[in-house]
Amino acid sequence: MKTHVKALVIGGGAVGTSIAYHLAKAGWQDVMLLERDELTSGSTWHAAGLLPYFNMSYATTWIHDHSIKLYKTLEQETGLDAGFFVVGNLRMAQTKARMDEYMLYASTAETVGVPFEWMTPAQIKERWPLVRTDDLEGAIYHPTDGYINPADVTMAMAKGARQRGVTIERKWQVDGYDWTGSEWRVTITKMVEKGGNLVPSEEQQVITAEHVVTATGNHAQRTARLLGLKIPAIPVEHQFIVTEPDPALVEWRKSNEQHPVLRDADAKWYVREERGGWILGPYERGAPARFPYGVPDSFRADLFPLDLDRIEEEYMSMIHRIPSSEEVGLKDDFNGPICYTPDGNPLIGPAPGLRNMWLAEGFSFGITAAGGAGHYLAQLMVEGEAEIDMASLDPKRFGDWMTTDYAVVKNEEAYEHVYILHHPDEERPAARPLRTSPAYDRQKEKGAQFGVVNGWERPNYYGPVDAPESFDHDARSFQRGGWWEYAAAEAKAIREGVGLIDATAFTKHMVTGPGAAAFLDWFTTNKLPKVGRINLTYALTDAGTTRTEYTIVRLAEDRFYLVSAGAWSAYDADFLRKAVEDREPEFGRIDVQDVTTQWGVFAIAGPRSREVLNRLVRDAEPSTVLSNKRFPWLSCREIELGMVPVRALRVAYTGELGWELHHPIEMQNHLWDRLMEAGAPSGMKLVGARAQNWLRQEKSYRAFGTELGRDATPLEAGLDRFVDLSKEFHGKAAMEGIGIRSKCVTLLIDGPRDADPWGREALYAGGEKVGRLTSGGWSAAFGKSIGMGYVRPDLATPGTKLKLRMFRELWDAEVCEDSPYDPTNATIRSDG
Repeated sequence: MKTHVKALVIGGGAVGTSIAYHLAKAGWQDVMLLERDELTSGSTWHAAGLLPYFNMSYATTWIHDHSIKLYKTLEQETGLDAGFFVVGNLRMAQTKARMDEYMLYASTAETVGVPFEWMTPAQIKERWPLVRTDDLEGAIYHPTDGYINPADVTMAMAKGARQRGVTIERKWQVDGYDWTGSEWRVTITKMVEKGGNLVPSEEQQVITAEHVVTATGNHAQRTARLLGLKIPAIPVEHQFIVTEPDPALVEWRKSNEQHPVLRDADAKWYVREERGGWILGPYERGAPARFPYGVPDSFRADLFPLDLDRIEEEYMSMIHRIPSSEEVGLKDDFNGPICYTPDGNPLIGPAPGLRNMWLAEGFSFGITAAGGAGHYLAQLMVEGEAEIDMASLDPKRFGDWMTTDYAVVKNEEAYEHVYILHHPDEERPAARPLRTSPAYDRQKEKGAQFGVVNGWERPNYYGPVDAPESFDHDARSFQRGGWWEYAAAEAKAIREGVGLIDATAFTKHMVTGPGAAAFLDWFTTNKLPKVGRINLTYALTDAGTTRTEYTIVRLAEDRFYLVSAGAWSAYDADFLRKAVEDREPEFGRIDVQDVTTQWGVFAIAGPRSREVLNRLVRDAEPSTVLSNKRFPWLSCREIELGMVPVRALRVAYTGELGWELHHPIEMQNHLWDRLMEAGAPSGMKLVGARAQNWLRQEKSYRAFGTELGRDATPLEAGLDRFVDLSKEFHGKAAMEGIGIRSKCVTLLIDGPRDADPWGREALYAGGEKVGRLTSGGWSAAFGKSIGMGYVRPDLATPGTKLKLRMFRELWDAEVCEDSPYDPTNATIRSDG
């Protein structure tokens, strides 16, 4: 056995074999895969082998698309039939809302290039007469989709890996990881059969590896303990049943190809053909999480008892949809563990706090994702970055505040929500509220309807004070939901009067020490601000694309206050700390402290914001303390608002006159009460995140996770003014080498009267797809829809006419100048 390799992959399921295969395909010569039992002995062996394209995530759609295309090539490469049956996938809709969901999904599919067709109930019945269609609205059909034999595709990828030089060793369990500073020492133990169980022997080895990838499936909690990490990947029971042959299906098949995979999302199941019968796979309520602290040693390729009572409703709905199945008996059943994460998406990328340790865990649709996950993770490892932005799948999207109980509750919810209506304004209820700012109860009393950002409860909008608990759920829609009028009024209030926004969830770091200034100058693209001033800047990936957006406040020559997106606290912290660790020997001592939970933030904005603050501010010269002379735009001052010491930043994400009021978190309620009193005479309105999102688009302010990400540079994002090319900074050469592949633009859109874009829509010019939206919404200033996105550079000129796809129709859109609202920033700079 080899004792030193470049990359060691742990786990011999579909995901692990794909990673090993793709690392070798990418050129790494010395790759080893370890499996504690036999290949496919985890969730792979009992997976149903479905390959659903359907996904609302842009990154995940690319991953699924790569898998489906890859699997069709494996037999030619390896000589092994991967067992791929391209039978198509018919996703049916019982309601108009479900069809609306499919049309929104189709926006993402269209931007990736995934083929699909729309079908009416009559067309479905004519083509597949076994399906009952009298109560359907229609369907979306993927002709290139189907199902695959999980064991066969895994073995094909394993053979492809071996052909490219990968060593695969079975019956070896990892029992320890030790980082030497340059490589991993991995202690492994030979596993042996004893009484039907797999038990450790006395034989051990130590393998050194430059890189380690864990793809341990249901054993993710054991991996987490060995690495000292929190990995919220915990299995949930998933059961499916196999029927005896259906005579009607057998007869139909005499003159037809295999039946397509059927999905009745409103009934919460999938069905596919299996040896003349049917496989029914439901996603029912009440499926429990299992093994929250690790899989028992005695559990191998085992199953749980079937719970037919739990899936009775789904079983009866299958009979309703396929009437011929009513007289067919049950042939087999499966109830096995499938790993989930709190949001249902896998964890793919570098492990937090560790070097050269990569996670590929939490795959609830592992067969579908395996091929693409291996491809893009190999790009991350070999090239330093993937061609798509993988941030939405990064393991660090969940912070250390997460617990086992949280993961259990959210993973069960993610399972149950596989087939619920995926409204773009959806907020899932489990494990809430958990992280709340002190003013949470006061906001709730004022009608706040909350969303979640990194576990924090944050007002999305303020509805009726006496609204029932179900108000937000009932307000959701694929058009303008019941919340729209409240957000529109909030946006108008900011533009015309004054509004107050809770931004406590912002990520906040203090970077101090003798080396802080030199480090941040190298770490970010913009000039560092002078003491008391603020700059917007960007940290880049090694590949030159955008890794993080920072607002940097310079408190002293060697003290900096960094503010970044609230959804990415652990993600930003890990990147910052690792960069400091790398460069501290060169620049000198640098201290980094995450102070997110120490500081609350209220943003006050609008033409009357200074008027409100003047009622509270305490100063020897109160009439001038907030003037442009003493407190100019893009500056920071320590002020007193009543009894509260406030670090006030003269910035406004809404593009109006305004301040961010960073305050000690323990004084938040006192400050809230004083602001509410001071704001009443000025008609101050409480404002949520949805209105703020619309307002920032009117100013063309890019947002991390939409316009800003690891698939575009700041120059492609149109942020040249925040990039100082006269200095050297991390990622500069790579950024310049990329050039301009596409450009970020703002568009005003003449769309439907009852709907706005969500930021997932395809853009067209002359009938050709030329780009996509990344954000969308309503503009109070222009009285029409607005959006931001990326197009071909030649189409980024203001005045360019484009078309936008919404609800299967094309709508007029026009590229406008950046910051279409107040392009000279006169309102932001207004004096008083």
